[in-house]
Amino acid sequence: MPIRVLVADDQPVIRTGLRIMLDVQPDVEVVGEASDGHEAVRLARDLRPDVCLFDIRMPGLDGLEATRLIAGPDVPDPLVVVLITTFDLDEYVYGALRAGARGFLLKDAGPELLAQAVRSAADGEALIAPSVTVRLLRTFADLPAGRPAAQPISPVTLREEEVLLAVARGLTNTEIADALHISLSTVKTHLASLMAKLGARNRVEIAMWAYETRRILPGT
Repeated sequence: MPIRVLVADDQPVIRTGLRIMLDVQPDVEVVGEASDGHEAVRLARDLRPDVCLFDIRMPGLDGLEATRLIAGPDVPDPLVVVLITTFDLDEYVYGALRAGARGFLLKDAGPELLAQAVRSAADGEALIAPSVTVRLLRTFADLPAGRPAAQPISPVTLREEEVLLAVARGLTNTEIADALHISLSTVKTHLASLMAKLGARNRVEIAMWAYETRRILPGT
């Protein structure tokens, strides 16, 4: 089955460009387009796409609030959201990650990275464009969280700690497996355990926890 994608951007040229780049992929299907945040939320709830590709800045309801409404902490059955932006240091992106987005992508990323981002998000790989997302986490790690960092329900093991730090540095599952000399399935097992212990829903939240608890310091 193809990966079903909903595209939301207030600029028709951008929406058309995203659709064209995605529709040529054999395993991706654009199932809807929205021109503002309200329409994006409505279509997302109606269509239940595999991935929602939202612009951060949209009229009426921006991508941040749209993300909170369909992927936020209080949403019982959250959808997968990847945010797109013109600015690689947009201050709103960090808030978007807190709101439930799995990652973000620059609008000029090109068709190859765009397709990779959609596939990765659908497959649970949250850190899209790792170098950029990790830079944002570092840049905004000192922003007030509004809440203390969650405490794990049981101690994090030494190996889980290694996987945690690798995720926070933007490594993919395959790169973590190679670096730690373990199998891909073992990496996934450790990730599942970390998410359960930390109450995290995805890799981004695992990475954010590493920064919030100063396991990785901004600028390192």
